[in-house]
Amino acid sequence: MLAGALLLGACGSSDSGSDSSSKGDRSTTAVGSGESADAFPVTVEHKYGETTIAEKPERIVTVGLTDQDVVLALGEVPVATTEWFGEQKGALWPWAQDKLEELGGTIPEVLDATDGVNIEAVAAQKPDLITAMYTDLTKSDYEKLSQIAPVITQSDGYVDYGITWQEMTTQIGKAMGKSVQADELVADVEGQLDAAAEENPDFKGAQGVVATPYEGIFVYGPDDPRGRFLTSLGFVLPEGLTKATGDEFGGNLSEENAGLLDGDLILWLDPDDAESDLGGPAYKTFAVHTEGREVFLSSYDDPLGAATSFITPLSLPFLIDGLVPKMAAAIDGDPSTKVPE
Repeated sequence: MLAGALLLGACGSSDSGSDSSSKGDRSTTAVGSGESADAFPVTVEHKYGETTIAEKPERIVTVGLTDQDVVLALGEVPVATTEWFGEQKGALWPWAQDKLEELGGTIPEVLDATDGVNIEAVAAQKPDLITAMYTDLTKSDYEKLSQIAPVITQSDGYVDYGITWQEMTTQIGKAMGKSVQADELVADVEGQLDAAAEENPDFKGAQGVVATPYEGIFVYGPDDPRGRFLTSLGFVLPEGLTKATGDEFGGNLSEENAGLLDGDLILWLDPDDAESDLGGPAYKTFAVHTEGREVFLSSYDDPLGAATSFITPLSLPFLIDGLVPKMAAAIDGDPSTKVPE
């Protein structure tokens, strides 16, 4: 159910803890091994303590559902990734496939996390670094994985599946010995987001939300990468949204609170999954619907829909080029404007 919520609504070491360019030309710098590197050993702090990586990792396994994008963006190819959705080769969507081709690497093995982290499958890859950033990794699984190789996971400042793409990039970069490159990568992508916001002044202060018809109306809050994507472009999230999301990345809206959807823009993920009226009976009367301020995305067969759930240094430039123009058309104040298919 959690996996469904993530998608439709969206898987040695020492432990000291206890429990900008024009459309079509945007790119994320590939970081090669010849650039400046950190001196090993390096130590990464996280919610279960700290992990020391003694040498430059050569065999990286990504247990986090989107971690593979960061590893690729930093110029390395993981030996194994973890399947989230879409059944793409190597668990790599088009924006990441392009980077793999650029690096000339081998398609990674894909690990099945349907029943949680497959410890044996991870061990079979003989990794020397395991990343578990975009996950709900338990302390028990952390300790088991740590017997195989050094493990890094998110800090305790985030909810599960709530790490920012910036911290994920810098933490993985540090573990790979590429802190400088990771910082440059973050600055590059943040610059592209800032430029997109400047090019679309209508976004500033406008109310936006990302939702999906998972068990009614599921919305993503301020602790979710999808919600942060909107705010990074200048949008504000609906006041009162956290009453639905609480201390999680997202949550379900009751019908009496469906009015939170009636803002300036709504991104609907997988609207065809609605079992009845999308957004509930009242939604048909909301101005966000009657004036066409909606963008509809499919997670499974539309890379833009998939990228909206990934939110990584590789998917964000892809979203800026492909999704931002749709958002601009939806919010331009002219109900006759058609959002591009």
